[in-house]
Amino acid sequence: MPNATVSEDGQINLPAARAGPHPLAPEPQPRGDQMLQFAVDQDLCTQCDLCISDCPVRIIERPENGYPRIVEDEADDCMACQHCLAICPPGAVSILGRDPESSQPLSGEALPTLDAMERLVRGRRSVRQYRAGNVDPALLERLLKATANAPTGVNRQGLTFRVIDDHESMERFRRKAMAEVRDALSAGEVPEQLQAVGRFVQAYFEEDRDLVFRGAPHALVVSAPPDAPCPQEDVVLALAYFELLAQSAGVGTVWCGLMKMVLEAKTSLKAELGLPADHAYYCMLFGNPAIEYARTVQRDDGAAIRHVRL
Repeated sequence: MPNATVSEDGQINLPAARAGPHPLAPEPQPRGDQMLQFAVDQDLCTQCDLCISDCPVRIIERPENGYPRIVEDEADDCMACQHCLAICPPGAVSILGRDPESSQPLSGEALPTLDAMERLVRGRRSVRQYRAGNVDPALLERLLKATANAPTGVNRQGLTFRVIDDHESMERFRRKAMAEVRDALSAGEVPEQLQAVGRFVQAYFEEDRDLVFRGAPHALVVSAPPDAPCPQEDVVLALAYFELLAQSAGVGTVWCGLMKMVLEAKTSLKAELGLPADHAYYCMLFGNPAIEYARTVQRDDGAAIRHVRL
C-alpha cells in the first residue's frame, strides 16, 4: 500500500488511488454507511486529514473544502479498528456509534513510564499459591474488558473468554476433571502422547497434591475460531495482556499447559466449558495470591539477541 507522506511544512500528501482492503482480511462484512455510523463533528474538525491517511483500508475521503466521509460503496471494507476515532486530535470523529468522549486520553502523563512497565515485565511471576475466595467481581470485569482490547490478526476480534469466576465452581470442575481423566486412563482411552498426565492425577488422589490447577480459585480459557487469520497467536496475545493487567492489580496468574493437557486427555471436559472442538485455545489460572515476591529476577540473558543489519 502506498504510504502518505508529510512535507516540510506539515502538509499530508495522500496517494491518488485507494489500495483496497488488507490482503488477509476476511470477506467484507455487510455494514454499509448507516451501520458504520461514521460521523464528523464539523465544529471540531480541523480538516487535518489524519483520519484519512491512517485508515488501513483507505475508505475515508474528504471532498475539497468538505469534511471526511466514507467512500461511497466501500463501507463493507471497514476493519472496525477505530483508528480514525483514535487519531483525531480534537475528537471530531465517531464511528460504530462510539463517542470519542468515552475514550481514555493518551497523553504522556496518562501512560505508565518505561521504568514502570519494565519493572512489571521483570517482576511478573507465575503464581502457584492462592488464597481461598473469589477475585473481586468488579475488578475481574474490568480486567476482562480491558483484555478485549488486545490485538487480533486483521482486527478480527473473534476471541471468546470462558471464565470460571467462582471458586466453588472451580473446585467442582477440578474434582470432576481429575476423576474423569483417572477413569479415562484406566480404560485406556487417553492418547499415548498425553499419558504423562497420569502422574499428576496420581499425585492428586494419592498425595493430595494439585499440580494441575494449583488450588487456583479461577480459570480463564481463551479461544479463537479456526477461520481466524492467526488463531493461536490471538489467544496467546490476549492471555499475555490479561496476565500483565492482572498482576498490575495484585492478581496472581499462571499459564497452565497442564490444564490444556487434561482437557485434551478427556475431550468431553471441553464441552463442559462450552469450548468448541475445532477452536485454538489456551488456559490460565488466576486468583488472589497467597505469596508476595520481594524483587524482580535477573534473566536478561534469557533470550539470544542478534542484531541484523542488511
